[in-house]
Amino acid sequence: MIEPENKTISIRRQCELLDISRSTVYRKPGESKSKDFHLMNKIDEIYTRRPIFGSRRMRLELLNRHETRANRKRIQRLMRQMGLVAIYPKPNLSRRNTEHRIYPYLLRDLPITRPNQVWASDITYIRLEGGFVYLTTVMDWYSRRVLSWRLSNTLDTSFCVEALEEALQRHGRPEIFNTDQGSQFTGDAFTNVLKEHEIHISMDGKGRALDNVFVERLWRSVKYEDVYLNDYASMKEAKEGLKKYFSFYNEQRFHQGLDGRTPDQVYYNQPTELCAA
Repeated sequence: MIEPENKTISIRRQCELLDISRSTVYRKPGESKSKDFHLMNKIDEIYTRRPIFGSRRMRLELLNRHETRANRKRIQRLMRQMGLVAIYPKPNLSRRNTEHRIYPYLLRDLPITRPNQVWASDITYIRLEGGFVYLTTVMDWYSRRVLSWRLSNTLDTSFCVEALEEALQRHGRPEIFNTDQGSQFTGDAFTNVLKEHEIHISMDGKGRALDNVFVERLWRSVKYEDVYLNDYASMKEAKEGLKKYFSFYNEQRFHQGLDGRTPDQVYYNQPTELCAA
């Protein structure tokens, strides 16, 4: 359509006549996409460290600390694509469907005293080289053990249901299952599995950052201890790397909040003397 070698009509005039932006003519194929991925990765790192940042503060952080210029509209667009919403001091990757039923939060002031009393699930953004995927896990609250996990290149419900079904098959069932109010967790495909197993459904209160705090801490650990260090090039690499990381996390990583024990030691009620071995 555009004829760069036309000596009679300038490129600017050709763009005006065709009602297209000149930037689309000068931009190399894939250049914009590559720049977006690079910027999304920086936003992800900042947001993981400072989840209270919205687009305004994100723009200032990028400019002043990372020497990266980006207008607020672009940052807003990318944050929406990543599912990052400043209203919630946490990634809100699973957007609410107003037609779905929302369940009450059942964990307020509830003592968590044993494994399989409460499980929780959430979704986070995982960067790849030139792309990204989404990660969901099912975690036992008492022990912090990751019971199952799945990666997906789309924010549909199926990978969340698969993770849930695997956890139930391998570890029995919890008394309570807690999630946010996202559509992946409020839809019939997910909640029906919980109802079939007679599990009480709990959902974070709107705007409450700490309702699913242990899963939020897991995301920071996963990203700083694995994803950011390895810069996975593909979904296959990410699956292989995360499999190793979650084995380390469950079996070898000592937690201060667990009195220096590992999630496996707490979940399987192994004697504390094993910790000193």
